[in-house]
Amino acid sequence: MTYDLTQRPQISTTEAHVYSRHTAPSSTRLEAVLAPLLKAPCLTYASGLAALHAAYVYLNPGRVSIGDGYHGSHGVLDIQTKLCGTRILPLQCPASDLQPGDVIHLETPLNPTGEAYNIAEYADKAHSRGAILLVDSTFAPPGLQDPFEWGADIVMHSGTKYLGGHSDMLCGVLATNNKQWLTGLREDRIFLGSVMGSMESWLGVRSLRTLDLRVIRQSENASKLVQWLDFCKHTESEDEEAELVKPVVERIQHASLQHEDMPWLKQQMPNGFGPVFAIWAKEETMARRLPSLLTLFHHATSLGGVESLIEWRSMSDRTVDSRVLRVSVGVEDWEDLKADLKRGFKELLRNPKA
Repeated sequence: MTYDLTQRPQISTTEAHVYSRHTAPSSTRLEAVLAPLLKAPCLTYASGLAALHAAYVYLNPGRVSIGDGYHGSHGVLDIQTKLCGTRILPLQCPASDLQPGDVIHLETPLNPTGEAYNIAEYADKAHSRGAILLVDSTFAPPGLQDPFEWGADIVMHSGTKYLGGHSDMLCGVLATNNKQWLTGLREDRIFLGSVMGSMESWLGVRSLRTLDLRVIRQSENASKLVQWLDFCKHTESEDEEAELVKPVVERIQHASLQHEDMPWLKQQMPNGFGPVFAIWAKEETMARRLPSLLTLFHHATSLGGVESLIEWRSMSDRTVDSRVLRVSVGVEDWEDLKADLKRGFKELLRNPKA
């Protein structure tokens, strides 16, 4: 998928930017460039959580159906519950538990595992009850997934991650084809004050010029690493690489391994299955030590940049299994990344008590 950024967005030159909390040249341009990529008009915010908070302030649902995923999203809903009495329902709740105006909050692919959910299935469930489907598509930016094609009503991105892509900006995005919602969200943003700064907006426009190049490469790298690890984990042949992987890796999770879901998943994500996957180590000590033994993978809690990152997830989210490592794959040569993991596995096995 190629994006032609030589086609200048139609931004009015006659309407003055009077007050930066309302509009500003850089953020307005970023929204204009993002809109055709997201397949809907959009608004930018100071961060992904600021965007999500704005969505819930405006929609003000009585109930939100949500599953596992980014702990920050649950933190936003904790505030919403405290202020408005919002009830939290499980993602797999019966459709009959939903009422008009309620929200199904679907994060796909999921943080930190990279597993994918069927957007169309949840859209049908929501709309059968007059509810709203909000999709957090942070882990599948434009080029990998278009939630609107499968029935999403509003789409959220933490643009800090793949839209920004260089680990140097904060950004949140809400996109919707509902004109009334867009107007209300824009008016709310003035008083919430959660606008992007001009420098971050300029960096966002810069980043979109390489979005397709970055994301497709990152997704391809991740799938190659996942397939290699999965082969090593399950092969019965005597293989030197497998002898490094099997004693360390309990399991791997990524959308590319959802073989039974491929009939719908290949349609929903036709160009790749996302740059993030998870490794379950055999022991917590292995998960804790591995990141410090790697050279190309940096131990950090963010993701989405051109550099590969690995995180012992318990450092930032105590709700996940302490053996989980979240891997965010960058644009490096995948064979170099594979060699880096092999060196780390070898050192773990050579010196298990360090």
